[in-house]
Amino acid sequence: MHKPGDVVLGGLFNIHYTSVFPELSFTSEPNQRTCQRFVTAGFRYAMTMAFAIDEINKNSRLLPNVTLGYSLYDSCGTLVIGFRAALSLASGREEQFILDDTCVGTPPVLGVVGDSSSTRSIAISTVLGLYRVPMVSYFATCSCLSDRQRFPSFFRTIPSDAFQVRAMIQILRHFGWTWTGLLVSDDDYGLHAAHSFQSDMAQSGAGCLAYLEVLPWGNDPAGLRRIVDVMRKSTARVVIVFAHENHMIDLMEEVVRQNVTGLQWMASEAWIATTVLQTPQLMPYIGGTLGIAIRRGEIPGFRDFLLQIRPALQHNNSYGNSMVNQFWEYTFQCRFAPPHAGWVEAGGSLCTGQEDLENVETEFLDISNLRPEYNVYKAVYALAYALDDMLQCKPGGGPFSGNSCGTLQRLESWQLMHYLEKVNFTTPFGDQLSFDENGDAIPIYDVMNWLWLPDGRTKIQNVGEVKESAKGEELTLYEDKIFWNSESKKAPKSVCSESCPPGTRMARKKGESECCFDCISCSEGKISNKTGWYSVLNRAVWRYNLSMYLNTFPVFLDSLDCTNCPEDFWSSPQRDHCVSKKTEFLSYHEPLGICLTTISLLGTFTCAVVLWIFIYYHNTPIVRANNSELSFQLLLSLKLCFLCSLLFIGRPRLWTCQLRHAAFGISFVLCVSCILVKTMVVLAVFKASTPGGGASLKWFGAVQQRGTVMVLTSIQAAICTAWIVSASPAPHKNTQYHNDKIVYECVVGSTVGFAVLLGYIGLLAVLSFLLAFLARNLPDNFNEAKLITFSMLIFCAVWVAFVPAYVNSPGKYADAVEVFAILASSFGLLLALFGPKCYIILLRPERNTKKAIMGCSITKT
Repeated sequence: MHKPGDVVLGGLFNIHYTSVFPELSFTSEPNQRTCQRFVTAGFRYAMTMAFAIDEINKNSRLLPNVTLGYSLYDSCGTLVIGFRAALSLASGREEQFILDDTCVGTPPVLGVVGDSSSTRSIAISTVLGLYRVPMVSYFATCSCLSDRQRFPSFFRTIPSDAFQVRAMIQILRHFGWTWTGLLVSDDDYGLHAAHSFQSDMAQSGAGCLAYLEVLPWGNDPAGLRRIVDVMRKSTARVVIVFAHENHMIDLMEEVVRQNVTGLQWMASEAWIATTVLQTPQLMPYIGGTLGIAIRRGEIPGFRDFLLQIRPALQHNNSYGNSMVNQFWEYTFQCRFAPPHAGWVEAGGSLCTGQEDLENVETEFLDISNLRPEYNVYKAVYALAYALDDMLQCKPGGGPFSGNSCGTLQRLESWQLMHYLEKVNFTTPFGDQLSFDENGDAIPIYDVMNWLWLPDGRTKIQNVGEVKESAKGEELTLYEDKIFWNSESKKAPKSVCSESCPPGTRMARKKGESECCFDCISCSEGKISNKTGWYSVLNRAVWRYNLSMYLNTFPVFLDSLDCTNCPEDFWSSPQRDHCVSKKTEFLSYHEPLGICLTTISLLGTFTCAVVLWIFIYYHNTPIVRANNSELSFQLLLSLKLCFLCSLLFIGRPRLWTCQLRHAAFGISFVLCVSCILVKTMVVLAVFKASTPGGGASLKWFGAVQQRGTVMVLTSIQAAICTAWIVSASPAPHKNTQYHNDKIVYECVVGSTVGFAVLLGYIGLLAVLSFLLAFLARNLPDNFNEAKLITFSMLIFCAVWVAFVPAYVNSPGKYADAVEVFAILASSFGLLLALFGPKCYIILLRPERNTKKAIMGCSITKT
C-alpha cells in the first residue's frame, strides 16, 4: 500500500498470520510464497500509520510545505517475506508478491516503522543499521534490541522485555507467588524473555521456576501434550507465558483436551489483548488472566478515518491499496472482479466497493482499546518530529560536518537518525515520548485482567500500571477490581513449600529447588519473627532497588537462619521473639533468702538477748568471772557477724559488693580477736595462780586486751582497704551458668585479696584453737578454755567445709553457702561460749555464786 510524498516513510505490518511455501519441483522457476489468514488487527495497525501521516500532512505547524508519503508492506508473519520487504523499502527495487499487488518504482524510504516481531526486527535492523536507516518498532520487545553496538539505528515505542520481565516479577512478589511455570515461544522474543526472567528472578530472590518449557512452532501435538502434562502434574498454580497468539491457540486446545483447570495465567503483551482466546469455551480455563499490556492511548478522529477507507477498483495501479482490497474481501466475504474460478458458481458475491463498514460486525472499528495502534501512532510522529527538527536547522549551525544541515533535496537517513535520538514531544493523549541511549522509550505498561461476565462475555479491564520512575519500577494495583477464576474469588497460592511460621527457619530439601524447604524450629536462644516468603537467594544484591519494593508493597520474607537474641535476652517458648532473660540472685523474696534472713535476724536478736542478760546480771559471779568486757565485745562482734550476712542477700550493687566482704572480714576478725585475747587471759590467769606466775598478769590488763583486739582488727581493715583500692569487688552479670538466665553476682576482683582476708581469719582462728587446746586440762574453774576449744573446733570445721562448697556452688548458691557459713559459725560461737553461762544464769541460779563456783573446784580437788 503506497502513497507518494516529498518524503516517504516505510511500514512493515503483519497483515497475514503466515505464508505457504510453494512446492519445489526443481524443473521450473518456483512461485512466490502465498500469504494466508488475514489479520484485521494488523491491517488496523497499517491504517494507523496512514492516518498519522494524513494528520501530519494537514498540520500546518509540523513539517509545513512538506508532504509525507508512505509505503506499507505485509510481512506475512514470515522472516523471509518481511526481510525482502524491508530491503525493497530501503533500496527501492521492484518486488512482487502474490497479493494482487505490484510495487513499481517506489522511492527509497527515509525511515521505517516496524516490524512487530522481535525476530524479524533483529534481522532487518542488522542490515538497515549498516546504512543508518532508522527503524522504529511498535511491537518488538526483545531486550537484545537495546544493544546499540549491534542495532545502532533501532528505536522502539514499546518498552523492552527487560522492563516487562521486571514488571511481572513485581506482580509475583506482590501476591507472594514464588513457585511458577514459564512457557516461552521458540524465537528471539521468547528465548530472550526466558533468559531475562531466570536472571532477574535469581537476582531479586522473587521465587523459583517449577518448569520452563519452549512452545513449538507449527503442528507438534506430541510436544504440546508433553508440556500440558507437565503443567497438570506440577504444584505451581501460576503459569507465565511469553508467546504469540498462534502459540496460545494451539496450547489452549490441548489444555481443554486434558481439562487442566485451576491455573492462574499471566500473559505477556504479545497475547494479553487477543480476542480469539476470549471465548465461552476457554473462559473456564483461562478466565482471570493477569497480564502486561501496552499503554492504551486515544487517537482523535481515527474512527472517522477508518470509515472513509475505500478499496481500489483498479488492481494494477502503481500506487494502489491492495491491502484495503484484501481487507474488504475478508470483511464482506466477497471478491473483486475478476474473481477466481468457481467463486460465483459457488454462490459467492462480488465486491462493489460501496459496502458500508458500519453495517457489518467487525473488530476493525473498535477503537476503545488502542494499544499497538497507539505505539504506531507515536512511532510515525517521532519520525515526523525528527524530520521537522532537521529541516528547521539554520545553515552554518548544523550538527554535521562543517556545521552543515540536512536539506529536503539531499536528505540522508543517518541525518534523520541523529535528530531521532534527541526527539522529545508530547502526544495529544498527554504521553511524553523520548528515547534513551539504547533507543528505548520511557517504559510504562498497563496491568490487565480478563473479567468473565455472568452472561458469558469477556471483558479486558485495566487493574493497574507499572511505570519507570526515579525510584525504579513502580507498581500500582487495584486488587478490588481483579477477577479471580476460582471458587474463593481470591488470589490463588502458588508456593512449593508453605511459608515457615515465626519461630522456625528454612531448611532446603536435598536435590530440590531453593523454594522447596522444610521448616525447622529455632534452637534455644534464637528466634525468627519474619513471616511470608523470600527465596534463599535473598543474600544476592537486589539490583532493582529492594528498598523501593519494601516501601511500595508487602515483601514476603522467610528466615534462612534464626537470629541470636541479644546478650540480655532469650528466646520465647514459641521462638518468635526475644524476651528479657530471667534474673537470678539471692533475693529477699524467695524462700531461701527469706529463710537466711530470718536466721540472721534471729541470731542478731539472740545476741541482743544474751547481751541484755549479761548486762542485767553483770554483778553475778559467773559474768564477772568470765571477763565481762571481752564478753560484751564478743557479743557485739557476733551481732555484726549476723548482720553482715544480710549484705549477701539482694541484687548485687557496687557498694554492697565492696561492703559485704569487708564487713564479713572485719566482723569475724573482731570476733576471733576477742576469743584469742580471752584465751590468752585464761592462760595468764592460770599461770598467775601458780607459784611465781603473778608477773604475767601485768601484760593482760584491760588496756592491753582492748589494744590487742584493735591492732588485730586494724590489720584486717588494712587488708580490706588495699583489696578494695587495688581490685575492688564489683557486680557482674553472669550468663555462663544458664543460657536463659542472668545470674547477678559479685566478682571478688582480686582472688589474692579474698584469700588473704580468709587466711587472716583462719590464722587467728587456728591460733585461738591451739591456745584453747593447750588449756583444755585446766581445773574446772577455768573451764572457759574448753568452751573456747569447742567453739573454735566448730568455727574451723564450718570454714574448712565452706571452701569446696563455695567453689562448686554457682550463682546465688555461692552467696547462700557463704551466708550459711557465716550464720553457722556465728551460732556455733554464740551457743558454745554463752549457752552454758545463760543456762546457769537463768535456770540454775543456785550455781551462780562464788561459793558454788569455788566449792565445785574444792570438792573436785
